[in-house]
Amino acid sequence: MRLRSFALLFLTVLLTPVLHAQEFNCQASVIAPQIATAQPRVFQSLETAIKDFYQNRRFTNLNYTPAERIDINILLTITSQPATDRFEGNLQVIYARPVYGTDYNTPILDIVDNQVQFNFLENTQIEFTPDRHLNNLSSLLGFYAYYILGLDGDSFSSMGGSPFYTLAQQVVNNAQNASETGWKAFEDQRNRYWLIDNQVQAVFRPFRELLYSYHRLAMDNMSTDAITSRKTIAQGIEKLKTVHQAKPASYNLQVFFNAKYNEIVEIFKQADPAEKTKLFNTLQIIDPGHISQYQNMMRGS
Repeated sequence: MRLRSFALLFLTVLLTPVLHAQEFNCQASVIAPQIATAQPRVFQSLETAIKDFYQNRRFTNLNYTPAERIDINILLTITSQPATDRFEGNLQVIYARPVYGTDYNTPILDIVDNQVQFNFLENTQIEFTPDRHLNNLSSLLGFYAYYILGLDGDSFSSMGGSPFYTLAQQVVNNAQNASETGWKAFEDQRNRYWLIDNQVQAVFRPFRELLYSYHRLAMDNMSTDAITSRKTIAQGIEKLKTVHQAKPASYNLQVFFNAKYNEIVEIFKQADPAEKTKLFNTLQIIDPGHISQYQNMMRGS
């Protein structure tokens, strides 16, 4: 498991992809349940191209052993095919981080991007470079690669994901003239632009600090000191009140808790009543969408 320092990542991030020494293990699926005339071969080709994009490309020059590679799951659902090589739909991206000393993976990202439009020709590779917008599919996949690398870096070292967020933001900036949606501030408050823009804002620093304290200080030590680990998580969540006050119902916190709420419930079921009550009072403010699950936490069920 990765315990390396991310302090010097600005010196180790490559701007030119290299086709070896991958950072990711990727499971990719492409489905088109609403398209009666769908040709399975093109979707199989697209599935292979997405998997190859993540597994045959190097995004950094950090040395990842096979056991250290980041596991991600990609589900692309095609809802419309306006032309032979034109597709529209949504993309679900799931990333979970291994917990030290266990066989458990803790979820960090589970997001559905509903603003997916791109061109793709069967049996072609997806070319990508972070300093240019080549096409929408490559920028879309590259954006999530760097965003996940940022989350992963933050979870192992305090603020360790910064260089990757910089590259994710560069991908967004390069796509400002793209005809497809999802890249611009004025289009929506829940898109790629705001996901990365929020992440690098000073007001979101408590959230990024939580990524470290929750995972490296708490989850990685949960099996040896559950009481202290729970307190660390609760303290980190408490600090998110300042983020919520500055940016109520922020996209980033919604995405985080969509991935985490079940785990939080399971972790705190066995906590003492006072600890659970304090956490519940915070969660009902910053994550009201999962209030019924947090009520189950209070009941210990």
